Amino acid sequence: MFFQTQTEGFNGYSVQWSPFFENKLAVASSSNFGLVGNGRLWLMSLGPNGLITERAYDTQDGLFDVAWSEVNENQLVTSSGDGSIKMWDATLADYPIQNWHEHQREVFSVEWNLITKDVFSSSSWDHTVKIWSPNAPRSLQTYTEHTHCVYSTAWSPYNPSLLLSGSGDQTVKLWDSKAPRSAQTIRAHNNEVLSVDWNKYQDNIFVTGSVDRTVKVWDMRQPGRELTCLAGHEYAVRRVKCSPHRPTIVASAGYDMSVRFWDTAAPPGQNMIMVHDAHTEFVLGLDFNLYAEGQIATCAWDERVHVFLPPALLQR
Repeated sequence: MFFQTQTEGFNGYSVQWSPFFENKLAVASSSNFGLVGNGRLWLMSLGPNGLITERAYDTQDGLFDVAWSEVNENQLVTSSGDGSIKMWDATLADYPIQNWHEHQREVFSVEWNLITKDVFSSSSWDHTVKIWSPNAPRSLQTYTEHTHCVYSTAWSPYNPSLLLSGSGDQTVKLWDSKAPRSAQTIRAHNNEVLSVDWNKYQDNIFVTGSVDRTVKVWDMRQPGRELTCLAGHEYAVRRVKCSPHRPTIVASAGYDMSVRFWDTAAPPGQNMIMVHDAHTEFVLGLDFNLYAEGQIATCAWDERVHVFLPPALLQR
């Protein structure tokens, strides 16, 4: 099964499946590769004949990330190149229902808390990580320890107050939202860290992706060295995601136009189990469908959204 649709002049930055519906997904995109111009949020549904756009919202600046609310099935937040974060309601036609503008530069990620479900995080090129409530006019917390752009955040699926961040300063920081300073700092790569994600089955395990072209698996109890280093991408790794269905499966997307699937339990050198190379530009967005095992959505600068079911994942 393979479906694709076009985002008509908009380059894909992020894609996320709905946590409520197995056939709905959102795509954050930017015109002119996010360098200048408008953004567009796409709400799509997957039917027997492929992907259908149900609604699209235009913004004045490019959109870099999107996260569905874990509380309200119709609401989602986006992060933008103008430093703003917007909340949308899919039942309304035109405008965001909330707008925050504290970040001083591009907001590169937004991530909803999976447990408490009433807060989300953001990270920015202004070097900060912020925590928000959809009901509060200003951020609840701001962290300023990173010394470079912060590209990615991820909430622990086990502990509601633990948050990871990955930065261009080559570090990953672990934050406890009840504390004012980071709980742990790991020098994770020899280049910028562009993406972080938690393992959904092992509460101390997380993965990172970097400009150094590698994906690394970490145990926060042993921060001195990664558990596994997965090499195979030819250029920077832009996005990493751990499978919600298999504890050892990790997916990564990168600037080599590929999506790669890894089994971290396989013998060294045999970890890569599949390459999806149907995109013709940088692949920046990647997500697993929570409700359909093995189903993947990706988006790229080629203005395409792909939904597919890699056979290699079902065979593991």
